[in-house]
Amino acid sequence: MKSEVIVVGAGGHAKVCIELLRAQGDSVAYCVGNPDSPDTCLGVPVLKNDEHLAALRNDGYEKAFIAIGSNSVRNKLAAKATQLGFGLVNAISPAAVVSPSANLGRGIAVMAGAVINAEAKISDLCIVNTGATIDHDCVIGEAVHIAPQCALAGNVHVGKLSFIGVGSKIIPEVHIGESVMVGAGSVVISNIGSATTVVGVPAKVLHKI
Repeated sequence: MKSEVIVVGAGGHAKVCIELLRAQGDSVAYCVGNPDSPDTCLGVPVLKNDEHLAALRNDGYEKAFIAIGSNSVRNKLAAKATQLGFGLVNAISPAAVVSPSANLGRGIAVMAGAVINAEAKISDLCIVNTGATIDHDCVIGEAVHIAPQCALAGNVHVGKLSFIGVGSKIIPEVHIGESVMVGAGSVVISNIGSATTVVGVPAKVLHKI
């Protein structure tokens, strides 16, 4: 079997994730993009169709990383890759601080400057972006994106597929539902139900899906 990683995605987010993988000692063999993708991504050849995943798996590649910013698309492509027999690897910056007691799932990206504190749980396919902080005992659901410079205080729960926008702040013990969109710069001081968009200081409901 081949030890190189297959990166699914070939855009800006993939560039960051390729550099994270390289920094932790992994080699990237190919990116799998769409028909509009460039021919290479940070020097990595790009195959322009998801159908290439099956051929790559048959060729002996067994590690994959899903480098897609969209939560729902990342979740869908991860399911496809795992069904083909790929194992999902993590991409964690050496410039991040991750508590030894934190619980990390699979397929996670943790960018430079991020901090994940004691006994936080980060589920599969999460993105903890540049400079984001997740304090003790937080629970972050599957395929959540915590955007750059967010700050989550202790015991915050975020439901799967939610997006916490750039620079948002969440006070302790707040529970956020599934498929929630928190607008950039919001301050969340109360619980939020699922399938809701909130914005502002303090954050208020803009609309429900």
